[in-house]
Amino acid sequence: MLQGWFQISLTLLLIVAITPLLGGYMARVYLGQRLLLDPILNPIESGIYRLSGCQAQENMTGWQYARAIVLSNIAMALLLAFILFSQGWLPFNPTNLSSPTWDTNLHTIVSFITNTNQQHYSGETTYSYFAQFAGLGYMFFVSAATGLAVGIAFIRGLSGRPLGNFYVDLIRTITRIHLPIAGLATVILIAAGTPETLASPVVVPTLENPAITQAIARGPVAHFEAMKEFGENGGGFFAINSAHPFENPNALTNLLQILGMVAIPASLIYTYGIIANNRKQAWLVYGLVMVLFIGFVTINAIGEYNGNSIVNALLGSQAPNLEGKEVRFGWAQSALYATMTTGTMTGAVNSLHDSFMPNGGFVMFSNLLLQIVWGGQGTGTAYLFAYLILAVFVTGLMVGRTPEFLGRKIEKREVVLASFLILLVHPIAILLPGAIALSLPSAGAEVTQGLFSGIANPGFHGLTQVLYEYASAAANNGSGFEGLLDSQPAPSALWWNLSCCFSLLAGRYIPIVSLLLLADSMSRKQPVPLTTGTLRTDTGLFTGVTAGVILILGALTFFPILALGPIAEAFQLARGG
Repeated sequence: MLQGWFQISLTLLLIVAITPLLGGYMARVYLGQRLLLDPILNPIESGIYRLSGCQAQENMTGWQYARAIVLSNIAMALLLAFILFSQGWLPFNPTNLSSPTWDTNLHTIVSFITNTNQQHYSGETTYSYFAQFAGLGYMFFVSAATGLAVGIAFIRGLSGRPLGNFYVDLIRTITRIHLPIAGLATVILIAAGTPETLASPVVVPTLENPAITQAIARGPVAHFEAMKEFGENGGGFFAINSAHPFENPNALTNLLQILGMVAIPASLIYTYGIIANNRKQAWLVYGLVMVLFIGFVTINAIGEYNGNSIVNALLGSQAPNLEGKEVRFGWAQSALYATMTTGTMTGAVNSLHDSFMPNGGFVMFSNLLLQIVWGGQGTGTAYLFAYLILAVFVTGLMVGRTPEFLGRKIEKREVVLASFLILLVHPIAILLPGAIALSLPSAGAEVTQGLFSGIANPGFHGLTQVLYEYASAAANNGSGFEGLLDSQPAPSALWWNLSCCFSLLAGRYIPIVSLLLLADSMSRKQPVPLTTGTLRTDTGLFTGVTAGVILILGALTFFPILALGPIAEAFQLARGG
């Protein structure tokens, strides 16, 4: 037990140590300050700008920034569509895989362009090497860089700066942040045993009967895995993701993946402190998120360590709960990984989320609903400060102070945009398709034709499985609670592919546009001098109030589905049901 808690504590200390280093570096990147790589990267970036016709010095408005994102993402999606639908005759396809069904391809395209990487397929048996590294791997970079660009534009707007240029932010994010980090991580992964090869699967005789052979899949996994984690992408090269020994060979790679998920979103809060010239507030907000994360990890870890009381009574010494877990990592690393991957909106898994105790289901579900612990790459930090804006407004009303943030008044437009972002978009993207799915006939019903949802697990756990799928899509996380027939050739795969596309798109682009308009509105406001009537936001008291606003507005919005899902399941388990 002590060893497990020590592992968790050591990982948290490493996260805190990384934050000012990476956060300071990212601030220098986005402030245009001199970097060690400038002599190499400046000519490359200048060439890209000339070829693309981008005016690197041109600042964009909120609408212009949003339009650039949407148009560029459409172009990227079309390129990915060509690769996926044509993979049968493209190179590096050693197992001669043909293109899967149109709806699987559509869902995959939408999922990867939105930085979600929700997978309704098995990677090694569905997509070729070329489709994975040239198509999906390409999306790892551009979708993650899009989110980070939004986050930095939002931070600039809050601090009164121009929002910047999307194309410049996109290129600088890839060349100066993602490529160097992913390159270093790839070398470490290869050294630790992760394969990086274009060779065909290895065919070997089985131990039980040498006359029977087994094909062991492999491929260019190491570089795919590196950007999977550091870009908060989460899509696995293999079906079982980071539970596969080729994706996650040992404790070192497991630690690297956990740090990779959180490194950029945690450091971006520190980057905010530098750009806004308010490091005190950055550390206070950082502490708020860290406290929430530690609380969630503790709840999850306690549940996994204590195990299932019913199973423990039958077997005597079953605890901790290792069902669906990799024994290489155990209960502590499984709980930490699951909390981190849903908190950071990465979606990678080193254990089966469906197998966790109700504690874990509650924690992972809550992370997807809140989206700020630590949140998606770039967008998570933006969501967090949207909560701060709402907290400023609510607190100002209660104490009669002027609602201001960083010296700029919070008025109707800002409150409407922040409320729309927090209180409407996310619930609609989850609850609307979830209600329809629950009303459709299940896979267990006698359905021979027509549309059905493929829900095979009734009860509290089944409700969690359905709503988790849409929460994962809307939060651009991509992890699954499983138990759903969402892969071909199941007829219900069509429903899940199409309905999840709605949540994926709504959960990505509507919030992005709202965030950029909110940032643009803040950037245009004239700064107001501090007075005795100004509500200061860089205090411990206000940070505590913000935590209360997050819990009231965020958690209570979704409390009914948490109560009917993991909480009800916990009470059922406690009664021996």
